[in-house]
Amino acid sequence: MLLPLVLILKGNPIPQDPGYHVFADLRTCLGIPNFLNVASNLAFLAVAVAGIRLLRAGACNGAIVSWRVFFAAIALVCAGSAYYHATPGNGTLVWDRLPMTVAFMGLFTALFSEHATARHECALLISAIAIGAASVAWWYYMDDLRPYVWVQLAPFLAIVVLLAVYPGRYGNRIYLLFGMAFYTLAKAVEFHDQEIYALTQLWLSGHTVKHLLAAAAALCVYVMLRRRAAIA
Repeated sequence: MLLPLVLILKGNPIPQDPGYHVFADLRTCLGIPNFLNVASNLAFLAVAVAGIRLLRAGACNGAIVSWRVFFAAIALVCAGSAYYHATPGNGTLVWDRLPMTVAFMGLFTALFSEHATARHECALLISAIAIGAASVAWWYYMDDLRPYVWVQLAPFLAIVVLLAVYPGRYGNRIYLLFGMAFYTLAKAVEFHDQEIYALTQLWLSGHTVKHLLAAAAALCVYVMLRRRAAIA
């Protein structure tokens, strides 16, 4: 976790590119600007509701607190991202990025607790969320994305190490790899917003596809929790 932070902080500050707020698909529908970029966030809500219902039904074991935070944050991603895409700007982008960092940290804490040690799950979860929120605040007030980039990158790398080094207590971990693949694709298409919009003949932009792929990544986590069982 620390090595990526050291490498990132050794570089120059990364300011927010104003062009980030300029999206390919600007169509308005039902009075909602940037309609598909807004509406596609409903995919997050669908996954979050399914995950919360699964946990409430007691059909999942393990790091329950962290999994609850993960799915609750996914629901907030829907609201925050929809708000941002309706009125793009740094002020609204805060409410998009903040729940995403909470979701990352909830996922990381859940997997760390289930693979390494569950003794300090709640303390680790609170600390991780605080660090994630601080990275968003640092970006907003200092116009420096480096801590936020680390919050996205480091847990991703740590999860890879957890899966490789620690034996799983529960089955169906393969779905985590599927989820990581979907999220990697989501980050890739984000940088080809206009090209994908043109390729689909103005049906779907890259950013809309990004939302659907990121929701598919969260769906993989839900499927893993739904189908897994403790390994004897």
